[in-house]
Amino acid sequence: QVQLVESGGGLVQAGGSLRLSCAASGRTFSTYALGWFRQAPGKEREFVAAINLNGAGTYYADSVKGRFTISRDNAKNTVYLQMNSLKPEDTAVYYCAARRIVVATTPKDYNYWGQGTQVTVSS
Repeated sequence: QVQLVESGGGLVQAGGSLRLSCAASGRTFSTYALGWFRQAPGKEREFVAAINLNGAGTYYADSVKGRFTISRDNAKNTVYLQMNSLKPEDTAVYYCAARRIVVATTPKDYNYWGQGTQVTVSS
C-alpha cells in the first residue's frame, strides 16, 4: 500500500509555471506506475500525464503535451509535474495516483490517490 501527498499548487498568471510534487510513503515506490489527473468544477476527472516504473516511459494528454513534464525520483519517493505556459483552462484540482507495475491513463485503473492540490490560472 502507498500513501500520496501532493504539494505545489497555487495561483499563477497565464503563461506562468508551477511544479507539483507528490510524495509517497512506503518502501516499494519503484514498483508503482504513477499518474497525474485533474478535475475542474462540474467536470469529470481527466488524465494529464503518467510515468512508468523507471521513468523512461512518459505519457501525456494532448492538451498538455509540450507544456507539462512528468518525472520521478525513486530515491526520494516523489513524482513531479512541471507545468509551463499555463492557461486558464488548466485550472483544476490536480491529483497524483499510483498503481502497481503497469502504467495506465484512466482514473479507474488507479488504486491509490492523493488528496489533491488546487491550481488556479488567471487570465
